[in-house]
Amino acid sequence: MKHRSLLAVTVITLLLASFSVNAQRLSKTQDDDISNYTSVGNIRLTISNYGVYGNGLSNLTQSNHQPSCEYPSGSGIEHIYIGGLWVGGFKKESAAANAKTGPFVTTGAIDASSLSSGRNAGFEFTNAKGAGVTQKSTLTDSRYYKSDAISHQDYVMDFCDTNKTYLDGTVISDHDPLGIAVHHETYCWDFPFADFFVIMNYTIKNVNTTQYLDSVYVGLWTDAVVRNTKITTSTNTAFFSHGGDGYADTLQMAYEYDVDGDVGYTDSYIGIQFLGSTPSATADASGTIPLTNFNSWTHNGSDANFFTPTDEVARYRKMQGYFGGSNRYNNGINPSDLKVASNRSILLTHGYYANIAPGDSINVVFAVVCAKKYGTALASLDTWEERQTFYSNADWALRAYYGNDRNRDGVIASYVDPTSGKTINEDIYGDGKIHRYILPAPPTSPKVHVANESNKVTIYWDRRAESSIDPISGLYDFAGYRVYRTNAGYDLNLDQSNLSSLVMLTQVDSAGSTGYNTGFKSVELPSAMTFEGDTTKYWYKYEVSNLLNGWQYLFSVTAFDKGDVENNLDPLESSKLSNMVRIIPGTVAQEKTGGKVGVYPNPYYGSALWDGSSERLRKIYFYNLPEECDVTIYTLAGDIVKAFHHDKSSNGSDIRWFTTYADGTQKFAGGEHAWDLITDRDQAIATGLYLFTVKSAKDGVIQTGKFLIVK
Repeated sequence: MKHRSLLAVTVITLLLASFSVNAQRLSKTQDDDISNYTSVGNIRLTISNYGVYGNGLSNLTQSNHQPSCEYPSGSGIEHIYIGGLWVGGFKKESAAANAKTGPFVTTGAIDASSLSSGRNAGFEFTNAKGAGVTQKSTLTDSRYYKSDAISHQDYVMDFCDTNKTYLDGTVISDHDPLGIAVHHETYCWDFPFADFFVIMNYTIKNVNTTQYLDSVYVGLWTDAVVRNTKITTSTNTAFFSHGGDGYADTLQMAYEYDVDGDVGYTDSYIGIQFLGSTPSATADASGTIPLTNFNSWTHNGSDANFFTPTDEVARYRKMQGYFGGSNRYNNGINPSDLKVASNRSILLTHGYYANIAPGDSINVVFAVVCAKKYGTALASLDTWEERQTFYSNADWALRAYYGNDRNRDGVIASYVDPTSGKTINEDIYGDGKIHRYILPAPPTSPKVHVANESNKVTIYWDRRAESSIDPISGLYDFAGYRVYRTNAGYDLNLDQSNLSSLVMLTQVDSAGSTGYNTGFKSVELPSAMTFEGDTTKYWYKYEVSNLLNGWQYLFSVTAFDKGDVENNLDPLESSKLSNMVRIIPGTVAQEKTGGKVGVYPNPYYGSALWDGSSERLRKIYFYNLPEECDVTIYTLAGDIVKAFHHDKSSNGSDIRWFTTYADGTQKFAGGEHAWDLITDRDQAIATGLYLFTVKSAKDGVIQTGKFLIVK
C-alpha cells in the first residue's frame, strides 16, 4: 500500500491526567487530531491520527464532552479512558541473519504517569505535516459518501514512529524507533446487528532502508474504565478502581467490566478482539507462546505479576503474554485474580511476524466490541451466561471481517452448512476472492421529517427503502416499515439506552411479506410532499397525538426485509438510530403577537416530574412565545431575576437538564423556552411569586404574566 511521505513531527501535548481530580483533555496542536469520534451505530469512540483512541474522559460535566467509547449511545456509560497501538520487535540486517538488536516497542499510549521521564512519555507516534483524518461513507446520502468507502463511517489516517522529537524540538521520552509507518482505518455500521463494534484496521510498513523487522508483535493496549459519567463525574483514583478483566480465548478477545462501581448503571462489557491478519503470524519456535496473547496489569503496579512495564524489554515480554517470569494467563495466573476490582489495563497482541523486509507491510485487524450483560445476575459477576450477548456481538465482528468467507477457512467455494444442511455458495461476486467487511444488509433507512406542534407530532418518510437490493442474495427484498417512539420520562433513567427505550407504534408491510400484510394505505399520501429547504419527496405520514408538552420523546422509522431462506438469514431491520429524532412537543412560534404567553408548570411545586435530582436539573417552560422576543423575570419588588432572548433556534436547550438528558439534537416547536430557575447571578431562585414580561422583537408588543414557585 502506498503511503504519503511522512515528514515533520507534530507536538503531542498529551496531559494524561487519568488519576488527578480533573482529567485534562488530550490536547492537540498542528496536525494532531483527536476531534473525531464514531457517530453512526451505537458506540461513540474517539479516534486520533497518532495511534491513540479514547480521550481521557475529559470535560465530563460539560456539554461539549467528547465520548470515549460511550455505549449505548446516549447512556453516559464510558468504557475507555485511553488506549493505543503497540508494535514491538527486533531489527536485523538480513532475513537470514541471526544477530539482531532490540527489542524496540513503539507505543501509541501507555501508563505514562508511572514514568519519571515526563508526562509525554509513551506517546511515540507522530504524523506528517498536513496529514489529517479523512472521513468516508458508503451511505449515498451522506456528505462523506465515497465509492471506495468500506462502512457507514470510515476514518482514514497515517502516522509513523520514525521521529524522535515533536515539532517544537521536545524530545519524545524513552523513544527508540522501530522504523514503521502506519495506515489506520476504522469502520463502523448502523445496522442493528452490527452497531456494537468498531473495526480497527492497521497496515504497518517497514520504512527502514536496509534493516529487516523480526519477531514483530502488534497489539492494542487499553486503559478501560466502565463507569456511568452521568452518575460519577469525579475522575480521582476511586473513579478508576473498579475494573475486572478476563480473556475469551476462542474469540481471541480481552475484556473488562465494572466489578463494584456504579451498580445497576454499568452492566456492560468492553472487549478488544483480534480479527485476523495478512500475512498470517508465525508460530513461536518454542511452542510455548500462542499467536494471540493477553495481558493485564494495574496502574503503577509493582506486584510480581501485575506490574506496570517501564522499559522496552518488559513491554515486549508483556506483548508475548508473560505476566511475571514465565507466568501466563491460565498458566500461573489464575483468571479469578483479575476479577477483583482494581485500576487495570488490558493488552491484546498478535504475532509474531518474521522477516518483514524494508518496504514490506503487514495488515493486522482488531475490533472494539461492546455489549450489555445478558440476564438478571448481579453486574459484579462475570458468568458465561452474562457474556452471551457479548460473545454474539464479537462473532458479528468476525463475520464482518471474514465477509463472504462464511465458514472462515480462507477459501471461497461452496460448502454444506453443518447446522442447516444447506449448500452455501461463498462466491457471491463470481471472482473466487475473499471480500472482507461484507455484511447482510436490511433495506436503506427511510429519510424522516417530523413536524412538531402542541401535544402532537406528524412523521413523514420517503420511499428510498423500497428500491434496496440485498448484497448477499441480490434480491429486492423490502417488506415494510415500523414506526417507534419512547414514552414520556424515559430519559430520567440514567441507565437509559435509546434503542431499548423505543417502543413500536405501528407496522405496515406489503402483501406476501413476513409481516402483517397490511398494505400501506393507512399511511400513504395521495401525492408526495416536500418541505421548505428540503427537496426530498415524502410519501408516507403518521400522526402521534396526546403527547405531553415539554417532555422529551424520540421517534424513528425503520424498514425491514423478507429475510433470506437460501442463505439462512432472518428478516433484517434498518437502524433505529440512523433517522432518530429527539422532539420536545410544545406551542409553535407566534408569527405576530396573538396567543397569551404563559408558564408551565404553574404553580411549580418542589420539582416537576421531569426534573433531575439536583437544583440545576430543574426547568419550567414559557409558552406561546413570538418568533423572536425578550423575556424578563422580576420579583414583586421589581428586581430583575433573569433576562434572556428567545428565537426559534434559541430555546433554552443549553441548560443543565438538556446537557444531562439530551444530546444537543433536540427540536422544539419554536414557541417555547426552557428556564432552569437559576438567576443571572447564578443562584437558585427562592419560593415566591414572580412576574415576567415578553416583548416581541417584531411589533414591540409587551405581554405580562406571573408564576408561583413553591420549594
